[in-house]
Amino acid sequence: MTTVELITAYYDAFNRGDMEAMLACLTEDVAHDVNQGGRETGKEAFRAFMGRMNHAYRERLADIVVMASADGARAAAEFTVHGTYLATDEGLPPASGQTYTLPGGAFFDIRDGRIARVTNYYNLEDWLAQVRG
Repeated sequence: MTTVELITAYYDAFNRGDMEAMLACLTEDVAHDVNQGGRETGKEAFRAFMGRMNHAYRERLADIVVMASADGARAAAEFTVHGTYLATDEGLPPASGQTYTLPGGAFFDIRDGRIARVTNYYNLEDWLAQVRG
């Protein structure tokens, strides 16, 4: 599987809500850089993060474009997030089913055919403006 195919499979699994297929794309020691937050390490930490996210948000990614370096060791993706804020996330405004659409992106390191690092980015101020109305 090429790097572009790997990242595409990862996002296809995300859009299907298939956590196990997403996790299968990751190394055991995956580094996950949370948007405007810290770094979490390991597949189990990623699983826990996604559990929290799936509790508070329902998201679908569209317009996904994946780019990879010639050697396949690094990649980036750009996409549009279409989401619904389902349950109040700690430190954020109250949730009441607000919907949002915003651009996002991610950067990846690839090792042995798996994602070894994923760094996510979206504009938090844009998201806050949308959910606050």
